[in-house]
Amino acid sequence: MLETSCDVCEELCEHPQAICLAKAEALPEDEVQELAEIFKILSDPTRLKILYMLSRRELCVCDIAAVSGMSQSAVSHQLRLLRGTRLVKYRREGKLVWYSLDDNHVVTLLAGGIEHIKHG
Repeated sequence: MLETSCDVCEELCEHPQAICLAKAEALPEDEVQELAEIFKILSDPTRLKILYMLSRRELCVCDIAAVSGMSQSAVSHQLRLLRGTRLVKYRREGKLVWYSLDDNHVVTLLAGGIEHIKHG
């Protein structure tokens, strides 16, 4: 993005109290890294589609493959990445593996993103 005169201060004027508060409220570096990894995983359209499907209902790998038009091995690869960031969880029922979102935070994250894109 090009820098223009409207997106930078015209003179250097630091606000010590605001700086102190911002530093005190900053996320710890390990949390920043973990959050960045989650957003990196979320940046893939295929994974977002899978997460959206799972926000509606629990599905087995076969169902996700059928809906997405992907092979089961491709879906399994994506689900492995999503599991690695604790966005999805699974349970085994006999020979089937059922996937769902890990918790309501993932639903909130998706819903917030969808609301944001529809907002403007």
